[in-house]
Amino acid sequence: MDYEYFMGKALDLAQRAFAEGEFPVGCVITYQAKVIATGSRKNTKGDFKNEIDHAEMVALRGLSALTEDIDAGQLTIFSTMEPCLMCLGAIMLSGIRKIVYAYEDVMGGGTTCDLSGLKPLYSKNHISIVPNILRKESLKLFKTYFADPNNDYWKESLLAQHTLRQ
Repeated sequence: MDYEYFMGKALDLAQRAFAEGEFPVGCVITYQAKVIATGSRKNTKGDFKNEIDHAEMVALRGLSALTEDIDAGQLTIFSTMEPCLMCLGAIMLSGIRKIVYAYEDVMGGGTTCDLSGLKPLYSKNHISIVPNILRKESLKLFKTYFADPNNDYWKESLLAQHTLRQ
């Protein structure tokens, strides 16, 4: 599978989110080398911000709306930022076994968590993680976002500081 190609698709979604003033995260879910669901971060601007509409969650909602029969174990999720714990849990429960991401989330990334101590619903799921695919491109977008004084989402956070130091 061409990881850079599909991460490029996720980056396109992240750039669109950025153009709309949202936190620049994009996500695609692939099946048999085809994109079957997409998402980008929503509701990070304005007065009613939320922590539910992550790009991965939006893509997973799109996946759940599909009517065709899909072997979830053959799905791959591509995200421009390392999935958080909420998204990791939802990805696992969806049966997805491979996560590919571009940029590490030093503040809330969940892919390095030790899952062995969790309850069987989670600990039995083996997830393959592929980090740093098109990392420089994703980092550049996050740097641009955090450098803009009009963007206040996660401003001055550990993630913003880590990003701007690079």
